[in-house]
Amino acid sequence: MKWLLKWIFRLVLLLVVLGVILLLSLNSILRLYLEHQIHARTGMEAEIGKFSLGLTQPTITIQNFKLYNPPDFGGTPFLDIRELHAEYDPAALAKRQLHLTLVRFNLSEMDIVKNEAGKTNLLSLVGSVSVKRSGAHGKAEFTRQTGLEFTGIDVLNISLGTFKFIDLKDPSRNRAQNIGIENCVMKNVHTPTDLAGLALLVVLRGGGFFGSLFDVPKLRIPGN
Repeated sequence: MKWLLKWIFRLVLLLVVLGVILLLSLNSILRLYLEHQIHARTGMEAEIGKFSLGLTQPTITIQNFKLYNPPDFGGTPFLDIRELHAEYDPAALAKRQLHLTLVRFNLSEMDIVKNEAGKTNLLSLVGSVSVKRSGAHGKAEFTRQTGLEFTGIDVLNISLGTFKFIDLKDPSRNRAQNIGIENCVMKNVHTPTDLAGLALLVVLRGGGFFGSLFDVPKLRIPGN
């Protein structure tokens, strides 16, 4: 009987140790899983500097996230997100609803690349994701993909940095525009329509950048 109790004690101790190791490694495991899923869905390499899932608080934080273009777009960077922080409502999640109480999104840089065939990475990405869709749109598509009903964001805090246009065939057309939006706060965001004011602000801050992506003046990106 003593040997049985001894082995049970050892087994319990081993399970506790494995549990602690798994707990300490959880964020790293989730970070690698998320990188893999992004690559599987978009065909683009993803790199996450830090991923943190709150165990005592309903928070998710991603820092230093970088998404890279596929080879036909030169393998250049596409997105550089300094921080994506979200706080959610656990009670709503228990009802299969996604209610975000706070989202803080800080985009450091976005590079729009035109390859030698004349295609842009932005339109190519939208097209590749659309192929995998079932025909549903908006909230219906989100529910189909996640099994959750999106009910809105109470507070959305957005910061936007630099947008670049890179033409791999004609580098003389390259240009950059600093949008310079810091901590733009919007409340009660439920649909893309609620972001219309932000979109207008981005266009105004961008000058002629967005309206002339395919007919830009011959300005080089500073430092290139």
